[in-house]
Amino acid sequence: MIKLKAIILSLLLFVPVLCNAQLNTARMMEIGRNALYFEDYVLSVQYFNQVIDAKPFLHEPYFFRGLAKFYLDDFVGASEDLSSAIERNPYIARSYQLRGLCYARMDSAMLAEKDFRMALKYDMQNPELWRNLGVLAIQADDWDKAARVVDSLLLIAPRNSGAYLLRTQISLNQGDTARALEMVEKAVAYDKFSADVYDVRGIVMYETGNLEAAEKDLDRAIELMPARGGSYINRALVRYHRNDLRGAMEDYDMALYVEPANFIARYNRGLLRMNVGDDNRAIEDFDEVLKIDPDNTMARFNRALLRENVGDYKGAVEDYSRVIEDYPNFEYAYSCRASARHKSGDKKGAEADEKWLFKRQLDIYNKGVDAVDKEYSAENDNTRKRSDENVRNYNKMVVADDIYAKQYTTEYRGRVQDRNVFVELEPLFVLTYYKNSADLEAMSHYSKPVEELNAGLSVPLIVTNDERALSQNEIERCFYNINELSGNIADNPSDVSALMLRAVNYYLVQDLESAMQDLDHAVAMDSTSWNLYFMRSSVRYKMLETEGMDDKIVSSNYNKPVADLDYRLIKDDLDRVLELRADFVYAVFNRGNVMAKMNDYKSAIVDYTKAIELNDRFAESYFNRGLARLYVGNVEQGIADLSKAGELGIFQAYNVIKRFVYSGNRAAESNKE
Repeated sequence: MIKLKAIILSLLLFVPVLCNAQLNTARMMEIGRNALYFEDYVLSVQYFNQVIDAKPFLHEPYFFRGLAKFYLDDFVGASEDLSSAIERNPYIARSYQLRGLCYARMDSAMLAEKDFRMALKYDMQNPELWRNLGVLAIQADDWDKAARVVDSLLLIAPRNSGAYLLRTQISLNQGDTARALEMVEKAVAYDKFSADVYDVRGIVMYETGNLEAAEKDLDRAIELMPARGGSYINRALVRYHRNDLRGAMEDYDMALYVEPANFIARYNRGLLRMNVGDDNRAIEDFDEVLKIDPDNTMARFNRALLRENVGDYKGAVEDYSRVIEDYPNFEYAYSCRASARHKSGDKKGAEADEKWLFKRQLDIYNKGVDAVDKEYSAENDNTRKRSDENVRNYNKMVVADDIYAKQYTTEYRGRVQDRNVFVELEPLFVLTYYKNSADLEAMSHYSKPVEELNAGLSVPLIVTNDERALSQNEIERCFYNINELSGNIADNPSDVSALMLRAVNYYLVQDLESAMQDLDHAVAMDSTSWNLYFMRSSVRYKMLETEGMDDKIVSSNYNKPVADLDYRLIKDDLDRVLELRADFVYAVFNRGNVMAKMNDYKSAIVDYTKAIELNDRFAESYFNRGLARLYVGNVEQGIADLSKAGELGIFQAYNVIKRFVYSGNRAAESNKE
């Protein structure tokens, strides 16, 4: 009897431990998903590791750890985690779907298709799965199969404009331009405000020879999405075929303005400059192309021709020789090199090239051109695909390969994939230990209140609005700090400074709930420290961003509104900061952002203006005030503010100005018509 009582007592004592363990793993999962949403993928892996160690029988931590690895491009590790998730629960479609994406990225098409079809077994109505099956078929050049798959997708999603665009591409590759036009017209009908539909319809119009309609569609695509280089490149090609060389050149300039490393824009602009006799600048373009792709023989051959034109015979011979190494039967290269060698005084080398050409002509005469030169027969098209390696097409404009190649899609998304808005306010400033290492020196932020705060700290805090994911060493340091500070707080529960610093570390490792608890406790003991309210406003704001976080990670359509009341709590904290420290400019700026979030742009403008009065070189305030003024219709002052922001170092402001002015001009022209 005594023994039985002891067993029962031990079980009763163990129940709270079990409950606590369950609570901790649930918290670890929550924090891990927070970190995943905020792109702290390495940190999220650490949290999911802890859950897996505590409860290895759960499938969810393996799935989310696999998702984090997927974002880190560790497709092998991700697929292994997803296999573990499937072993523990084989009835979850998303696990097969994500593993299929991993296999697709690893070019294991058969395994990818098997997983996508398994996912469809549990989620037949998922359009992303059908789309990815279609892309797999396209990758295999099985256009008939791709058509069947996308037709199935259209049965379950008859208003999906993306599916119609994919079907358009398939029809073009099947040579069925009538079907392609029918499909793209449906895409336009269902999504009139998508740049993609006009882009693709412009391509179809180009393919069918309707260049005027193609240009109008591409005008509309650029108006809707002016920061995408591909639309400018497509319109440049249309303008080139309409003999509008100046317009084509302007489009290539704009494409390179928004995407400086765009290979096609750079190559084609080089060709266009070459055609109009702007040799030196054409050489500059081909120099850049060869930096992007050093083995591009056609760019090298064009540069050789240009170098010969400008009198750089030595450079021309070097380039011709490299081309001949890659294409030893390319007669024109020998002829050009012979010419350049003659001009440089290398008669022996020139005679050797001419001797080779004479022998080549005899071979062609005796054996026939097909037998001698079959591998280098040029096509009649006036454009070539980027993947085309036929050197005889060196003087043809480049077009992209199939636009849907490797464009797998997923409903699983972190914040990187969730940024669909081109123009965003500069984000809030926070207190932290770390900032983005890419920050320009000119954009560093000094604050006297923060300097005074740091006087009593062993590790100084900084103020920044350019946070980044932490490295492994930084994560470990934060956890070490939390343990050290927890010991101090246990010895002295009223140590407000320790609570504040522990909150900062909790914030950095995405444990927002613990950070809030520490700050609430600190504020209850000390209502006169501005930094506590400022830090709490930052934590509150980040917690709002994570509301509905699960949906944001796994859904592309999440748009849950947040009540103004939640933002008013943040504003209350910032008001208190400014009561205690009226010169803390970053609190004024942050309050402006909060008012903008509440759609009160007039109040936001007042705060941004006050921030500029406190610091007349506050670039972020000029930028946000410029956007706010544009939102309320004050265009002239808005553009002036954006110009000032660009002058002070926020260079994307110039892009916003250019896009806004361009869009405004288009609207004015439309009104005149």
